[in-house]
Amino acid sequence: MQKTRRLERVHTVIIGAGQSGLSVGYFLRQRGIPFVILEANARVGDSWRKRWDSLRLFTTARFDGLAGMPFPAPPDSFPTKDEMADYLEAYAVRFALPVRTGVRVERLWKEDGCFLVDTGDSLLEAECVVVAMANYQAPKRPAFAAELSADITQVHSSEYHSPSELGPGSVLVVGAGNSGAEIAIECGRAGRTTWLAGREVGHVPFEITSRFTQRVVLPVLFRFVFHRLLTVDTAIGRKARSGALVKGAPLIRQRPSDLARAGVQRVERVTGVREGKPVLADGLVLDVANVIWCTGFSPGLSWIDLPVLDEHGESMHERGLVPSVPGLFFVGQHFLYSMSSAMIHGVARDAERIARAITPPRRDASAPAARTRATASAAVA
Repeated sequence: MQKTRRLERVHTVIIGAGQSGLSVGYFLRQRGIPFVILEANARVGDSWRKRWDSLRLFTTARFDGLAGMPFPAPPDSFPTKDEMADYLEAYAVRFALPVRTGVRVERLWKEDGCFLVDTGDSLLEAECVVVAMANYQAPKRPAFAAELSADITQVHSSEYHSPSELGPGSVLVVGAGNSGAEIAIECGRAGRTTWLAGREVGHVPFEITSRFTQRVVLPVLFRFVFHRLLTVDTAIGRKARSGALVKGAPLIRQRPSDLARAGVQRVERVTGVREGKPVLADGLVLDVANVIWCTGFSPGLSWIDLPVLDEHGESMHERGLVPSVPGLFFVGQHFLYSMSSAMIHGVARDAERIARAITPPRRDASAPAARTRATASAAVA
Protein backbone atom coordinates (compact mmCIF):
# COMPACT_ATOMS: atom_id res chain seq x y z
CA MET A 1 0.00 0.00 0.00
CA GLN A 2 1.20 3.48 -0.82
CA LYS A 3 1.11 6.51 1.41
CA THR A 4 1.07 10.10 0.27
CA ARG A 5 3.05 13.07 1.45
CA ARG A 6 2.16 16.70 1.00
CA LEU A 7 4.50 18.94 -0.93
CA GLU A 8 5.77 21.79 1.26
CA ARG A 9 6.94 25.02 -0.30
CA VAL A 10 9.82 26.90 1.33
CA HIS A 11 11.64 29.81 -0.27
CA THR A 12 15.14 28.69 0.78
CA VAL A 13 16.30 25.34 2.10
CA ILE A 14 19.65 25.23 3.91
CA ILE A 15 21.09 21.72 4.18
CA GLY A 16 23.24 21.38 7.29
CA ALA A 17 23.04 23.10 10.68
CA GLY A 18 26.75 23.38 11.41
CA GLN A 19 28.55 26.71 11.66
CA SER A 20 28.08 27.34 7.93
CA GLY A 21 24.35 26.66 7.74
CA LEU A 22 23.61 28.58 10.92
CA SER A 23 25.63 31.54 9.64
CA VAL A 24 23.68 31.67 6.38
CA GLY A 25 20.49 31.47 8.41
CA TYR A 26 21.62 34.38 10.58
CA PHE A 27 22.12 36.64 7.55
CA LEU A 28 18.92 35.50 5.84
CA ARG A 29 17.01 36.30 9.04
CA GLN A 30 18.48 39.82 8.93
CA ARG A 31 17.23 40.20 5.37
CA GLY A 32 13.75 38.88 6.18
CA ILE A 33 13.98 35.99 3.72
CA PRO A 34 12.06 32.86 4.78
CA PHE A 35 14.07 29.66 5.08
CA VAL A 36 14.40 26.35 6.86
CA ILE A 37 17.55 24.52 7.94
CA LEU A 38 17.64 20.73 7.67
CA GLU A 39 19.99 18.82 9.99
CA ALA A 40 20.48 15.05 9.80
CA ASN A 41 21.65 14.70 13.40
CA ALA A 42 19.33 14.58 16.40
CA ARG A 43 20.73 17.83 17.84
CA VAL A 44 22.45 20.89 16.50
CA GLY A 45 26.16 20.41 17.17
CA ASP A 46 26.11 16.62 17.10
CA SER A 47 28.70 16.51 14.32
CA TRP A 48 31.11 17.90 16.95
CA ARG A 49 29.80 15.80 19.86
CA LYS A 50 30.41 12.57 17.94
CA ARG A 51 34.15 13.17 17.52
CA TRP A 52 36.78 11.72 19.82
CA ASP A 53 36.51 12.60 23.50
CA SER A 54 39.71 14.61 23.97
CA LEU A 55 39.37 16.76 20.85
CA ARG A 56 39.96 20.48 21.26
CA LEU A 57 39.77 23.17 18.61
CA PHE A 58 42.97 24.48 17.05
CA THR A 59 41.68 28.04 17.30
CA THR A 60 41.27 29.98 20.53
CA ALA A 61 37.85 31.14 21.68
CA ARG A 62 38.39 34.68 20.35
CA PHE A 63 38.24 33.17 16.84
CA ASP A 64 35.45 30.65 17.50
CA GLY A 65 32.39 32.88 17.58
CA LEU A 66 29.91 33.28 14.74
CA ALA A 67 28.38 36.56 13.58
CA GLY A 68 26.42 38.28 16.34
CA MET A 69 27.51 36.04 19.22
CA PRO A 70 31.03 35.77 20.71
CA PHE A 71 32.15 32.40 22.00
CA PRO A 72 31.47 32.28 25.79
CA ALA A 73 34.93 31.33 27.04
CA PRO A 74 38.22 33.03 27.95
CA PRO A 75 39.61 34.41 24.67
CA ASP A 76 42.91 32.51 24.88
CA SER A 77 41.37 29.14 25.76
CA PHE A 78 40.96 26.26 23.31
CA PRO A 79 37.33 25.05 23.48
CA THR A 80 36.50 21.35 23.65
CA LYS A 81 34.42 19.74 20.94
CA ASP A 82 31.44 19.56 23.33
CA GLU A 83 31.73 23.25 24.17
CA MET A 84 31.67 24.01 20.45
CA ALA A 85 28.63 21.78 19.97
CA ASP A 86 26.75 23.48 22.81
CA TYR A 87 27.66 26.90 21.44
CA LEU A 88 26.16 26.07 18.04
CA GLU A 89 22.98 24.80 19.69
CA ALA A 90 22.73 27.99 21.77
CA TYR A 91 23.35 30.09 18.67
CA ALA A 92 20.39 28.52 16.86
CA VAL A 93 18.18 29.18 19.89
CA ARG A 94 19.33 32.76 20.42
CA PHE A 95 18.52 33.82 16.87
CA ALA A 96 15.41 31.62 16.59
CA LEU A 97 16.76 29.85 13.51
CA PRO A 98 14.21 27.35 12.10
CA VAL A 99 16.23 24.15 12.34
CA ARG A 100 14.61 20.78 11.75
CA THR A 101 16.75 18.06 13.30
CA GLY A 102 16.73 14.38 12.41
CA VAL A 103 16.04 15.20 8.77
CA ARG A 104 18.43 13.70 6.22
CA VAL A 105 18.27 14.77 2.59
CA GLU A 106 18.14 11.79 0.25
CA ARG A 107 17.96 13.60 -3.07
CA LEU A 108 18.12 17.11 -4.50
CA TRP A 109 17.07 17.89 -8.04
CA LYS A 110 15.40 20.58 -10.12
CA GLU A 111 12.10 20.39 -11.96
CA ASP A 112 10.06 23.04 -13.75
CA GLY A 113 12.37 25.77 -12.49
CA CYS A 114 12.13 24.79 -8.81
CA PHE A 115 14.34 22.71 -6.56
CA LEU A 116 12.92 19.58 -4.97
CA VAL A 117 14.41 18.29 -1.72
CA ASP A 118 13.49 14.73 -0.79
CA THR A 119 13.95 13.81 2.87
CA GLY A 120 12.19 10.46 2.70
CA ASP A 121 9.27 11.52 4.88
CA SER A 122 8.70 14.83 3.14
CA LEU A 123 9.24 16.68 -0.11
CA LEU A 124 10.16 20.36 -0.10
CA GLU A 125 9.99 22.71 -3.05
CA ALA A 126 12.32 25.70 -2.97
CA GLU A 127 13.49 28.61 -5.08
CA CYS A 128 16.96 28.43 -3.53
CA VAL A 129 19.03 25.72 -1.88
CA VAL A 130 22.21 26.21 0.15
CA VAL A 131 24.37 23.13 0.65
CA ALA A 132 26.09 24.08 3.91
CA MET A 133 28.33 21.08 4.39
CA ALA A 134 32.07 20.53 4.52
CA ASN A 135 33.92 18.40 1.98
CA TYR A 136 34.30 15.53 4.45
CA GLN A 137 31.04 13.64 4.84
CA ALA A 138 31.73 10.00 3.98
CA PRO A 139 34.61 8.21 5.78
CA LYS A 140 37.26 6.74 3.46
CA ARG A 141 39.20 3.53 3.99
CA PRO A 142 41.46 1.79 1.48
CA ALA A 143 39.90 -1.12 -0.38
CA PHE A 144 42.39 -3.56 1.17
CA ALA A 145 41.04 -2.80 4.66
CA ALA A 146 38.51 -5.59 4.06
CA GLU A 147 41.40 -8.07 3.78
CA LEU A 148 42.61 -7.52 7.34
CA SER A 149 42.08 -10.40 9.75
CA ALA A 150 38.78 -10.44 11.60
CA ASP A 151 40.83 -10.54 14.81
CA ILE A 152 41.99 -6.97 14.19
CA THR A 153 39.67 -4.25 15.50
CA GLN A 154 39.18 -1.58 12.84
CA VAL A 155 37.66 1.88 13.32
CA HIS A 156 37.71 5.04 11.27
CA SER A 157 38.68 8.28 13.01
CA SER A 158 35.02 9.34 12.74
CA GLU A 159 34.10 6.36 14.95
CA TYR A 160 36.98 6.60 17.41
CA HIS A 161 36.32 8.07 20.88
CA SER A 162 39.10 6.90 23.22
CA PRO A 163 41.70 4.13 23.63
CA SER A 164 39.44 2.40 26.17
CA GLU A 165 36.99 1.49 23.39
CA LEU A 166 39.63 -0.35 21.34
CA GLY A 167 40.45 -4.00 21.67
CA PRO A 168 43.35 -5.04 23.92
CA GLY A 169 46.86 -4.73 22.50
CA SER A 170 48.82 -2.62 20.03
CA VAL A 171 47.50 0.11 17.76
CA LEU A 172 48.33 1.13 14.20
CA VAL A 173 47.12 4.59 13.23
CA VAL A 174 47.03 5.00 9.44
CA GLY A 175 47.28 8.60 8.28
CA ALA A 176 49.77 11.03 9.77
CA GLY A 177 47.82 14.27 9.54
CA ASN A 178 46.47 16.24 12.49
CA SER A 179 43.82 13.70 13.48
CA GLY A 180 46.18 10.77 13.12
CA ALA A 181 48.93 12.44 15.15
CA GLU A 182 46.61 13.42 18.00
CA ILE A 183 44.98 10.01 18.19
CA ALA A 184 48.34 8.21 18.03
CA ILE A 185 49.72 10.33 20.87
CA GLU A 186 46.63 9.61 22.95
CA CYS A 187 47.01 5.87 22.39
CA GLY A 188 50.72 6.02 23.17
CA ARG A 189 50.13 7.91 26.41
CA ALA A 190 47.53 5.29 27.35
CA GLY A 191 50.32 2.71 27.41
CA ARG A 192 49.55 1.11 24.05
CA THR A 193 52.31 0.08 21.67
CA THR A 194 51.49 2.49 18.88
CA TRP A 195 52.65 2.96 15.29
CA LEU A 196 51.77 5.96 13.11
CA ALA A 197 51.92 5.24 9.38
CA GLY A 198 51.94 7.79 6.58
CA ARG A 199 53.98 10.46 4.89
CA GLU A 200 55.40 13.40 6.79
CA VAL A 201 53.16 16.45 6.46
CA GLY A 202 55.38 18.91 8.30
CA HIS A 203 54.30 21.15 11.18
CA VAL A 204 53.75 24.84 11.85
CA PRO A 205 56.90 26.65 13.06
CA PHE A 206 55.42 27.90 16.33
CA GLU A 207 53.76 26.62 19.50
CA ILE A 208 50.07 27.51 19.30
CA THR A 209 49.57 27.45 23.08
CA SER A 210 52.25 30.04 23.85
CA ARG A 211 51.14 33.51 24.94
CA PHE A 212 53.13 35.20 22.15
CA THR A 213 51.52 32.98 19.52
CA GLN A 214 48.03 33.62 20.82
CA ARG A 215 48.43 37.39 21.10
CA VAL A 216 50.62 38.09 18.03
CA VAL A 217 50.95 35.18 15.62
CA LEU A 218 47.38 33.84 15.53
CA PRO A 219 45.69 37.22 14.86
CA VAL A 220 48.05 37.84 11.93
CA LEU A 221 47.64 34.28 10.67
CA PHE A 222 43.86 34.04 10.95
CA ARG A 223 42.77 37.60 10.19
CA PHE A 224 45.26 38.43 7.46
CA VAL A 225 47.10 35.43 6.00
CA PHE A 226 44.25 32.87 6.00
CA HIS A 227 41.43 35.38 5.53
CA ARG A 228 42.78 38.04 3.14
CA LEU A 229 46.03 36.88 1.60
CA LEU A 230 45.30 33.25 0.77
CA THR A 231 42.19 33.66 -1.40
CA VAL A 232 41.19 32.61 -4.90
CA ASP A 233 41.75 36.22 -5.96
CA THR A 234 45.51 36.12 -5.34
CA ALA A 235 48.19 34.13 -7.15
CA ILE A 236 49.66 32.88 -3.88
CA GLY A 237 46.17 31.94 -2.69
CA ARG A 238 45.36 29.95 -5.82
CA LYS A 239 48.65 28.07 -5.50
CA ALA A 240 47.98 27.38 -1.81
CA ARG A 241 44.46 26.20 -2.63
CA SER A 242 45.62 23.61 -5.16
CA GLY A 243 48.18 22.29 -2.69
CA ALA A 244 45.86 22.29 0.31
CA LEU A 245 43.12 20.37 -1.50
CA VAL A 246 45.56 17.60 -2.41
CA LYS A 247 48.15 17.48 0.38
CA GLY A 248 46.22 18.60 3.44
CA ALA A 249 47.45 20.76 6.30
CA PRO A 250 50.66 20.47 8.36
CA LEU A 251 50.53 19.43 12.00
CA ILE A 252 49.23 22.34 14.05
CA ARG A 253 49.23 21.35 17.71
CA GLN A 254 51.57 18.36 17.66
CA ARG A 255 55.22 17.97 16.69
CA PRO A 256 57.45 14.96 15.92
CA SER A 257 58.96 15.35 19.39
CA ASP A 258 55.49 14.95 20.93
CA LEU A 259 55.07 11.68 19.08
CA ALA A 260 58.44 10.45 20.31
CA ARG A 261 57.69 11.39 23.93
CA ALA A 262 54.43 9.44 23.75
CA GLY A 263 56.30 6.39 22.52
CA VAL A 264 54.71 6.50 19.06
CA GLN A 265 56.81 4.79 16.38
CA ARG A 266 56.74 6.44 12.94
CA VAL A 267 56.59 3.98 10.05
CA GLU A 268 56.06 4.17 6.32
CA ARG A 269 52.65 4.23 4.71
CA VAL A 270 50.47 1.11 4.59
CA THR A 271 50.28 -0.32 1.07
CA GLY A 272 48.35 -3.56 1.49
CA VAL A 273 47.66 -6.71 3.48
CA ARG A 274 49.58 -9.97 3.76
CA GLU A 275 48.09 -12.96 5.55
CA GLY A 276 45.57 -10.68 7.24
CA LYS A 277 48.16 -8.19 8.52
CA PRO A 278 49.01 -4.66 7.29
CA VAL A 279 52.06 -4.29 5.04
CA LEU A 280 54.16 -1.14 4.88
CA ALA A 281 55.80 0.41 1.81
CA ASP A 282 59.18 -0.98 2.89
CA GLY A 283 57.75 -4.52 3.04
CA LEU A 284 57.48 -4.70 6.83
CA VAL A 285 54.46 -6.63 8.10
CA LEU A 286 52.99 -5.33 11.38
CA ASP A 287 51.37 -7.67 13.86
CA VAL A 288 48.77 -5.33 15.38
CA ALA A 289 45.56 -5.74 17.34
CA ASN A 290 43.86 -2.49 16.32
CA VAL A 291 43.86 -0.27 13.24
CA ILE A 292 42.52 3.29 13.30
CA TRP A 293 41.97 4.67 9.80
CA CYS A 294 42.71 8.41 9.77
CA THR A 295 42.48 8.35 6.01
CA GLY A 296 40.09 11.20 5.47
CA PHE A 297 36.69 11.55 3.91
CA SER A 298 35.05 11.78 0.52
CA PRO A 299 32.65 14.66 -0.24
CA GLY A 300 29.54 12.51 0.22
CA LEU A 301 27.46 14.66 -2.15
CA SER A 302 26.15 11.92 -4.44
CA TRP A 303 22.59 12.72 -3.36
CA ILE A 304 22.80 15.94 -5.41
CA ASP A 305 21.13 14.96 -8.68
CA LEU A 306 22.35 17.97 -10.63
CA PRO A 307 25.35 18.51 -12.98
CA VAL A 308 27.43 20.31 -10.33
CA LEU A 309 29.91 17.62 -9.22
CA ASP A 310 33.23 16.84 -10.86
CA GLU A 311 34.72 13.39 -11.49
CA HIS A 312 35.89 13.24 -7.88
CA GLY A 313 32.47 14.10 -6.47
CA GLU A 314 33.59 17.60 -5.48
CA SER A 315 31.25 20.56 -5.96
CA MET A 316 31.91 22.92 -8.88
CA HIS A 317 31.23 26.53 -7.92
CA GLU A 318 32.56 30.06 -8.09
CA ARG A 319 33.00 31.34 -4.54
CA GLY A 320 29.96 29.30 -3.54
CA LEU A 321 27.73 30.33 -6.45
CA VAL A 322 26.82 27.90 -9.24
CA PRO A 323 26.25 29.84 -12.50
CA SER A 324 25.08 26.72 -14.33
CA VAL A 325 22.33 26.09 -11.75
CA PRO A 326 20.95 29.46 -10.56
CA GLY A 327 19.62 29.35 -7.02
CA LEU A 328 22.03 26.65 -5.84
CA PHE A 329 24.82 27.64 -3.45
CA PHE A 330 27.61 26.01 -1.48
CA VAL A 331 29.15 27.22 1.78
CA GLY A 332 31.51 25.61 4.30
CA GLN A 333 33.59 23.90 1.62
CA HIS A 334 37.34 23.80 2.08
CA PHE A 335 38.92 26.90 0.48
CA LEU A 336 35.55 28.00 -0.93
CA TYR A 337 37.02 31.49 -1.26
CA SER A 338 39.93 31.59 1.16
CA MET A 339 41.94 29.39 3.48
CA SER A 340 39.59 30.51 6.26
CA SER A 341 36.40 29.42 4.47
CA ALA A 342 36.11 26.15 6.38
CA MET A 343 37.24 27.73 9.65
CA ILE A 344 34.78 29.02 12.21
CA HIS A 345 36.14 32.56 12.19
CA GLY A 346 36.09 32.74 8.39
CA VAL A 347 32.66 31.38 7.55
CA ALA A 348 30.75 34.63 8.17
CA ARG A 349 32.12 36.38 5.08
CA ASP A 350 31.14 33.51 2.79
CA ALA A 351 27.76 33.09 4.48
CA GLU A 352 26.90 36.78 4.17
CA ARG A 353 27.86 36.81 0.49
CA ILE A 354 25.66 33.77 -0.18
CA ALA A 355 22.77 35.28 1.78
CA ARG A 356 23.00 38.49 -0.25
CA ALA A 357 22.95 36.50 -3.48
CA ILE A 358 19.62 34.90 -2.55
CA THR A 359 16.79 36.93 -4.02
CA PRO A 360 13.67 37.63 -1.93
CA PRO A 361 10.51 35.61 -2.63
CA ARG A 362 8.68 36.39 -5.83
CA ARG A 363 5.32 38.08 -5.45
CA ASP A 364 3.74 35.35 -7.57
CA ALA A 365 4.73 32.65 -5.09
CA SER A 366 2.05 30.38 -6.54
CA ALA A 367 3.67 30.18 -9.95
CA PRO A 368 2.04 27.69 -12.36
CA ALA A 369 4.66 24.96 -11.92
CA ALA A 370 4.62 25.29 -8.16
CA ARG A 371 0.83 25.48 -8.03
CA THR A 372 0.51 22.33 -10.14
CA ARG A 373 2.73 20.35 -7.83
CA ALA A 374 1.26 21.84 -4.66
CA THR A 375 -2.20 20.55 -5.54
CA ALA A 376 -0.95 16.99 -5.79
CA SER A 377 0.60 14.54 -3.34
CA ALA A 378 3.92 12.85 -3.87
CA ALA A 379 3.52 9.09 -3.51
CA VAL A 380 6.10 6.96 -1.78
CA ALA A 381 6.18 3.20 -1.52
